[in-house]
Amino acid sequence: MKEILFGLLLLSLVSFENKEKLKYKQSDRPNILLIVADDLGYTDLGCFGGDINTPNIDLLAKKGLLFNRFHTAPLCAPTRSMILSGNNNHVAGIGSMFSVDHTSRQGKPGYEHHLSDRVVTVAQLLKDGGYQTFMAGKWHIGSENAYIPYAKGFEKSFTLLEGGANHFGNNAIFENMPPQYREDDKAIAFPEGKFSTDIYTEKMMGYIKNAQKDKPFFAYLTYTAPHWPLQVPDEYLDKYKSKYDMGYDSLRVLRFQHQKTIGVIPANAKLPPRLSTIKPWNQLTAEEKKIESKKMELYAAMVDNLDKHIGELIQFLKNLNQLDNTLIIFMSDNGAAAEDFYNHPGFGPFIRKHYDNSYENMGKASSFVSYGPQWAQVGAAPFKLFKEYPTEGGINTPLIISGKYVKRTPGIENVFINVMDLAPTFLEIAHISYPEMYNNKKVMPILGQSFLSYIQGKSKTIHDPNYVYALEHYGGCLLIKGNWKITNTSDPFNETAFELYKIDEDWGETKDLSKSQPKKLKEMMNEWKIFKKKVGIIPLDKGERIHLDIIR
Repeated sequence: MKEILFGLLLLSLVSFENKEKLKYKQSDRPNILLIVADDLGYTDLGCFGGDINTPNIDLLAKKGLLFNRFHTAPLCAPTRSMILSGNNNHVAGIGSMFSVDHTSRQGKPGYEHHLSDRVVTVAQLLKDGGYQTFMAGKWHIGSENAYIPYAKGFEKSFTLLEGGANHFGNNAIFENMPPQYREDDKAIAFPEGKFSTDIYTEKMMGYIKNAQKDKPFFAYLTYTAPHWPLQVPDEYLDKYKSKYDMGYDSLRVLRFQHQKTIGVIPANAKLPPRLSTIKPWNQLTAEEKKIESKKMELYAAMVDNLDKHIGELIQFLKNLNQLDNTLIIFMSDNGAAAEDFYNHPGFGPFIRKHYDNSYENMGKASSFVSYGPQWAQVGAAPFKLFKEYPTEGGINTPLIISGKYVKRTPGIENVFINVMDLAPTFLEIAHISYPEMYNNKKVMPILGQSFLSYIQGKSKTIHDPNYVYALEHYGGCLLIKGNWKITNTSDPFNETAFELYKIDEDWGETKDLSKSQPKKLKEMMNEWKIFKKKVGIIPLDKGERIHLDIIR
């Protein structure tokens, strides 16, 4: 009798679980497509005031919402940990994407170098809740089998586990660091001769095409374009030939002014001065100008090619009658990239030995081109600095939201929003709650805020005026509260070197108010102390330098 009662109880529980999964119609639980560009600058896209041909991304913005105050982390790995967890990068395990071996942070919580067990990914929760979960592209938040996409909620995946790779094959870009690719849980090689953006798009289309039609999907498409090395298919090598012969100084001003004209930035925004370490364009030799122009031509071609593939993917969804039931989010993971590893004292010798950057070879699979701080400042206008730094140039990046659930009148949204807000929005759309426990382990509460009601036009803001957004990565610190921001870019790190800015009036962080506004600085520093303790930040060791040694 007990066995019969137990069986009936089990049957009822299974039936209840099935009813929960069937409770919502497909139209009530839309598909979610999150597209992440790698190192895309703030001014590159046409809709953000740029000059690169990006009609498909621009159309998403025209039909949807363009956010001009979207904040990420200053580097790719911490941003990706925050995307998937809805939490701070320390809580998610990526307090540093660089090695912390032989430092006081080694082995400490927050510095695991992979997703921690203090969070559960949005992919895992969506999968548990009946979504099909797909990923194609760059992962960069754990390379051991327990931490790859297949183990973190993605049913189907084709991924690069590291932060960068040759776009045409398996040749290493750094010494003793061959690229690692996974298809689901299997180690594989990248298809030689194929282009990364082609492959990632094709893989994602295949997953969606073969998906069950009666279940929604979450598609996480994380391109490695336009991340260095700047390489493009042959037909793109000369597409932007001579377009940037005006040079980086002139282009930066033109983009900045055009952003004002179209309303992406306020009319009173001030352009930060060119970095003193960057040689003025008019002082370059003719040969130097020729090479510099080519760098930007290749970068633009990568972005152009990326836009083409996004257009193909959108048309693909339309052909499958899935487009109208898909929420599409397009973003960049951090600011424009200033690294120049070809000329780096540590990485350069290996790269120069294995790659040929002669003018005729630039942009091909056997070249390793990056465009350096001189062009990164163009991509980061109107902001200070670029990728790696906690200034607005490193963390204020393009965000476009379009498609299903976007009921608000299309336009430019001048509201604060951050990368941790993605996961809770996806969960609300899917009618899924974030748990207190997962796999018998306590997980930390999600820190992001759903923006669903905002894009539906039901609310005027996303965050409370006193909301605090703070972040630390390898000594780079920031904290934003309302229209105020403190940031620390000291190197070696000095915790007394925080600067204070009123960012609604000073987008370029050109006027440090820490001396003239001591009470506000004290208030913000008190918030920093609370945050630092809450997430477990361990300061850099005395005299420890930042990892990349980018020339400022």
